[in-house]
Formats: sequence, structure tokens, C-alpha cells
Amino acid sequence: MIFIVVKFTLKPEYSENWLERVNDFTTATRAEPGNIFFEWSKSVEESHQFVLCEAFRDGEAGSAHVNSDHFRAAMSWFPDAVIRNPQIVNVEVPGEDWMEMAEVQPR
Repeated sequence: MIFIVVKFTLKPEYSENWLERVNDFTTATRAEPGNIFFEWSKSVEESHQFVLCEAFRDGEAGSAHVNSDHFRAAMSWFPDAVIRNPQIVNVEVPGEDWMEMAEVQPR
């Protein structure tokens, strides 16, 4: 599985309705056959930062994603929204989805 986490630090005028702005991109990506998950979170430390956690089945699925029309469309306007280059972690990990954490179990 290709596992990616990206931190986007946004201009204030973009952060207020960021999830609405990226809704089409998010929906299209989640519909890709090789997408495992694609989830946005808002940072609790930086008010204008969103963190994207995404995974793809394999390198082929990741390549299909970055070559998709919806990816290209998003990348065409993302530079207008950010105040600095996004930070990214992109790694290949074993597995096909989220795993359960062994250290914490419901009582």
C-alpha cells in the first residue's frame, strides 16, 4: 500500500471553507478503483493547516491518481491556496488497509 500524509498550510481566506472547496476532488479520488482512503483533518496546532491522509493499493493506483483529470484540476488552483510548500510523507507499507492498534482495546 502507498501511504501518504500531506500538510497544507493555507491562506486564511481559503481555510474557512477548505473542505467544501476540495469536495469534488475528494469525492473523485475516493471513487478511484485503487484508492483505499482519502481523509482530511484540521490541525489542532495551526488554525489554517489541513492534513490529508491517503492510501492507494499500489504504485500503479498512485500513478493513476496523479495522472487523473481531477488531480490535475486540483493542482492547478492549490498553489493559490497555500502560503508555503506542502509537507509530505510518501511511503510504501505492508497491508491493504488500516490495521487495529494492539495497545488500546475497548473495555
